[in-house]
Amino acid sequence: MNTLKNINPQKPAGWVALSPLVIFLTLYLGTSLLVDDFYKVPITVAFLFASCFAVAMTRGLKFEERIKQFSLGASNPNMLLMLWIFILAGAFANSAKEMGAIEATVNLTLHVLPDNLLLAGIFVAACFISLSIGTSVGTIVALTPVATGLAQHTGISLPFMLGVVVGGSFFGDNLSFISDTTIASTRTQGCKMRDKFRINSLIVVPAAVIVLGIYIFMGLDLTAPVVTVRIEWLRVLPYLLVIGMALVGLHVIPVLLIGILSTALVGFLTGSFTFMEWFAAMGNGITDMGELIIISLLAGGMLELIRFNGGIDYLLAMLTRHIRSKRGAELGIASLVSIANLCTANNTIAILTTGPIAANITRRYQLDNRKVASILDTFSCFMQGILPYGAQLLMAAGLAEISPLSIIGNLYYPFTMGTFAICAILFRYPRRYSR
Repeated sequence: MNTLKNINPQKPAGWVALSPLVIFLTLYLGTSLLVDDFYKVPITVAFLFASCFAVAMTRGLKFEERIKQFSLGASNPNMLLMLWIFILAGAFANSAKEMGAIEATVNLTLHVLPDNLLLAGIFVAACFISLSIGTSVGTIVALTPVATGLAQHTGISLPFMLGVVVGGSFFGDNLSFISDTTIASTRTQGCKMRDKFRINSLIVVPAAVIVLGIYIFMGLDLTAPVVTVRIEWLRVLPYLLVIGMALVGLHVIPVLLIGILSTALVGFLTGSFTFMEWFAAMGNGITDMGELIIISLLAGGMLELIRFNGGIDYLLAMLTRHIRSKRGAELGIASLVSIANLCTANNTIAILTTGPIAANITRRYQLDNRKVASILDTFSCFMQGILPYGAQLLMAAGLAEISPLSIIGNLYYPFTMGTFAICAILFRYPRRYSR
């Protein structure tokens, strides 16, 4: 059975192990900022160059073994599950679009929500859904098509509208009792979920309230076209089904499968498409996810070689070397999980990677394990929420057919959440859990 190898015994020294990530960020972020155009540098090309360099710099393995290690990283179970979700999400999104679900849902939303509460309403919906289902990806899949349609009908910037959805999706990803990050952070720190939830809420709920207020204020002058068409509830049914099934805790894959079948049923009943046209719609949706799938595979392989070459272990050792106080210990834990997330592009894996180290720091500096669990979860969600190569931004950008970089400047909630989390460490808040 093929398995990932442990750390390379001939690993390169220090920061050299992290150089593939530096090359990627330089090619993609640096060049895009230099030319002031987020669309000129394909993210696939940046990952291709960085991945080739990661393979070339790996020592101690034959070329075939390096490719095998890269491939094992690209095909780990978490990555393959994400790819299945991408494929099904593409099929569902495009078949729903061809069936008329987006237009019907947009008309319903414009009919129900006052113009000045449109932005706030989308944010609250994203927060509520993600809190209920415990996943940001599922929330983004459900709401991105609707947000895209609303942006087109109201003239709101599409990257801004997607920033509202992605931001709200991380509210629940961070707090939900059934979120992978909540489970991972509490298990690695040995505390109860309700205790972590209580502390986490004191830190991030004020951030969410502030962002909600911003959206209400920004929406005061917003005007939307008056909906005069008849609301077609039947065409809205696939989205209602997806959201409803997600809320009761059904896994995202059967949710999307049932959603796809519902688009066929509604499409046939309304005469929106024939059987072969439904097939074509699904096929086109899956094809549209092609770049997203390629990016994910390249990222998974590159990040695995960074791990194999000792890059993550080196970062962990460097960040824990200079801790002297409780405040420094908490900042160290926050830095550890953030950088691990930067290197793995998966907040759950980042928590599992750094959790045991955080537990040792907690015991050594007598920190409160409930607050440490909150720090791990919050900073991993913050970093994941702003990564242009993270699954969430890639999914939102892929469904809306825009650059993930264009969304980053509109992520009000993740940045506000991160600011509040840093302040909670610096100002020893909540005090009861910071002594």
